[in-house]
Amino acid sequence: MSTRRAFAAASFVCADCGKGCKTAGGLKRHRNAHLSLPSRPNPAPAPAHDDDPPQNNFSPLPSPGPDPSPSPPPQPTVPPTARGTTVERHPIIDGTPCDADGYDLPPGAVPPPWEDRAPDDYSPFLSRAEFEFAEFLYVHEEMSGARLDRLAQLLAGLYDGVDPPFADHQDLYATIDAIQQGDIPWQSFSVKYTGPIPETGTVPVWMTETFEVWFRSPLGIFEKQLSNPDFEGEMDWAPKRVFKSGSRQFVDLFSGDWVWEQADKIAADPRCHGALFVPGVFGSDKTTVSVGTGNTEFYPFYGGIGNVHNGVRRAHREALSVMAFLSIPKTTRQFAKSKEFRKFRRQLFHASIARILQPLKPHMEKPRVTRCADGHFRRVIYGLGPYIADYPEQALLTCIVQGHCPRSRRSEEHTEALLEGCTLKELWDDLGIVGDIIPFTADFPRADIHELISMDLLHQIIKGTFKDHVVDWVEDYIRAVHEPAEAERILADIDRRIAITPPFPGLRNFPVGRGFKQWTGNDSKGLMKVYLPAIAGRVPPEVVQCVAHITEFCHLVRRSVIDEDTLAAIDATVERFHQAREIFRLIRPDGFSLPRQHSMVHYSPLIQAFGAPNGLCSSITESKHIKAVKKPYRRSSRNNPLGQILLTNQRLDKLGAARVDFTARGMLSGALLPLPLSQQQSSERDPSNDPDDDRIDQGDVAGPTCLGEVKLAKTYVRKVPRDVHQLAAHIHQPRLHELIRRFLYDQFHPDAPVSGAQAPIDDCPEFAERVYMYSSARAVFYAPSDVCGVGGMHHERIRATKSWYRGPPRYDCVFLEHDPDAPGFRGLHAARVHLFFRFKFQGIDYPCALIHWFSAYGDEPCPDTGLWRVTPDFIRGHPGERAMEVVHVDALLRGAHLIGMAGKEYIPLTDFDSSDTLNAFNAFYVNKYADHHSHEIAF
Repeated sequence: MSTRRAFAAASFVCADCGKGCKTAGGLKRHRNAHLSLPSRPNPAPAPAHDDDPPQNNFSPLPSPGPDPSPSPPPQPTVPPTARGTTVERHPIIDGTPCDADGYDLPPGAVPPPWEDRAPDDYSPFLSRAEFEFAEFLYVHEEMSGARLDRLAQLLAGLYDGVDPPFADHQDLYATIDAIQQGDIPWQSFSVKYTGPIPETGTVPVWMTETFEVWFRSPLGIFEKQLSNPDFEGEMDWAPKRVFKSGSRQFVDLFSGDWVWEQADKIAADPRCHGALFVPGVFGSDKTTVSVGTGNTEFYPFYGGIGNVHNGVRRAHREALSVMAFLSIPKTTRQFAKSKEFRKFRRQLFHASIARILQPLKPHMEKPRVTRCADGHFRRVIYGLGPYIADYPEQALLTCIVQGHCPRSRRSEEHTEALLEGCTLKELWDDLGIVGDIIPFTADFPRADIHELISMDLLHQIIKGTFKDHVVDWVEDYIRAVHEPAEAERILADIDRRIAITPPFPGLRNFPVGRGFKQWTGNDSKGLMKVYLPAIAGRVPPEVVQCVAHITEFCHLVRRSVIDEDTLAAIDATVERFHQAREIFRLIRPDGFSLPRQHSMVHYSPLIQAFGAPNGLCSSITESKHIKAVKKPYRRSSRNNPLGQILLTNQRLDKLGAARVDFTARGMLSGALLPLPLSQQQSSERDPSNDPDDDRIDQGDVAGPTCLGEVKLAKTYVRKVPRDVHQLAAHIHQPRLHELIRRFLYDQFHPDAPVSGAQAPIDDCPEFAERVYMYSSARAVFYAPSDVCGVGGMHHERIRATKSWYRGPPRYDCVFLEHDPDAPGFRGLHAARVHLFFRFKFQGIDYPCALIHWFSAYGDEPCPDTGLWRVTPDFIRGHPGERAMEVVHVDALLRGAHLIGMAGKEYIPLTDFDSSDTLNAFNAFYVNKYADHHSHEIAF
């Protein structure tokens, strides 16, 4: 008779995300996967059993490398960008806290308590378990109504005599609908054409059709976001100017000039002194959820408060919410290009947005007392802020003809003046202005649509200028200057170079180069990281330089903190790009009048106005499409799906708001079913359930900015020798024992005139301890421009393993810092890790790495690519023998990405893949475009 496993409660709960685990080891594995914040314990050494690996209780000493010697990287406790910074805040529109009646509170006043509710009041749910069960079914599993009914029947059958939590899907939906938190109901209005109708002939259907627009109150959405306790500490209450060493820094929207200028205008009214300015950030874009016979389109309109920091908006934490679904008028091909239809379509768009935003208008000049995330009340003044849109949407918003710039020398005042002296045809033909459309901003104070158009990294630069323009131009150029057969051979070799790029955390793999049809934004970003070295040597230097300049521009403007020096570098890069692209006149004889490329000249002033562009990118709205439109559509019956999409969004928002409320009141802390104390202690004492899940290459680190470091994996590799001589034979590194002894010499003689590398081996300590091998290490560092936690912390894996996913070996490269005062790569060393290991010597624990050194090639980066070049070091007089050294893991800064320099050589078509690259090439580019942090430290 088979035995059944007993139920075990998930009583160990992650404080960051609320996930429950059944054992302490399971919780540790979960934290490893999502990476808790690092720490540096330094207790006294504890006695260890012979078979136990040494523990992380060392007091490390720096380990030198080649001259100049690398030292352990500095360990800041504050973000590097925050050191030495000062912040100046607006003196009048400063978000002064007030009471519920709008009277200012004295400085340091404690905010009033939130709504007094019982600590077990999960209404409309009966308990925490019932709420989490409903959230699991509706949000995470997205279970259909029929399956919910079946589940209810199964639960009733399993637990005879006990009713299931929800009787059926209707009971579940009704309970969710009864949630009061986040209840912002959908409303609608209708729009109809009121112009002249043809007296003869066919009357277009759109002239008689009624178009319905569904929306939610923007005032309700903004007040919900303002009071969201999840945003506390990540919002600005006043416009600010950030300085570092006297240089201005541009970070979030509130650090830009536009918000400050708006505050100056508001301050002209004494009634608004001490108010909180809340600009709305908006975005819209059509999205298709089915193609072919369905061809179903939706037109979501998004809105959110501009006070939240860029990282919050990028992190999809409901700082940008779906506010409306705009109507999409359609007609037959016969009338699609008629002037009347095009005018109606444009004016419908603007009139709809103006109507949606009307609830904000009364509070754009008269403050409204509103509760904020920190618990205080403030008197709020609203305004229209930056608008996120791709170029076709920008043309529609600014009422211009496509092909013209929506910003250059344009304003609503200027357009009104032109209307007095020009005909509509003259405005269209000569100035690119659609003069018979009234923009939605005309009805609101302090708003000019030309001023509010923001940057769009995704469509203007990454997909537009880089992928759709420059990459395609390179291919066209190769075909234009070579015979067809030779051109195909060169293009195939470029694809091979891309395909054999060594792996790196977060780097997209292109197994067949760029030869696939459907390109996403992530594909374009991934190609940008590896494309430049792939074309070097295959095209003229001017072509390489053009690609280098657009790639450099993308990474400069993508930074989360942009200072005045970076702005100067952005302007210089744009100028160099314009000069270098002249080589493409061979294939573009008509020139480069392209709006997406022209937008580059506006980035520097737009950054000064709106802060770093990564908080106002259309990739944010593109990702919102998935949650707000595409997933709800897939859950619908496909029959009149809009109403079902609206209801799904409302229920998701209610469940999300309930979770935020319950979490803020401490009602979701701890485990659902607490484990008895004896079992807790037993699980906590059991270290066997703590293997390291090293399959996760990189990601964000939850929590505030803290000490960064490199640590070995949690568990050592089993079934490998622990004797140093046997391990050396196992990994084919015969000098391992000698190099460990030389490493120990440096540890015990840090001030010796001769380093361990040159010291007589007899002067080095004898070594016969057990050595424990590890397959990876984990680097944690401050990288706010990459995908990171709210504190700007990021992590990545550095691997050294004989087999990666049961395939070929993988030995990653690293940066080591040797001169913190030298800029960029001049202050770094590059090396390749061949072994991570740990041993204990005289009671001290040493986590180490066996590395192969690389030396910089020349004193400057490559003049064409802008990338530094390195060559592998070999021992003089011993051809082919690598220059190896053992270093402390504290000497490692983070992973590095090296790409082979192929020059004019062709890559073999067979028996050569990415695992061979680091062994086969004689020189490498240091890829500063592997991620944004690499770009900032290896420029």
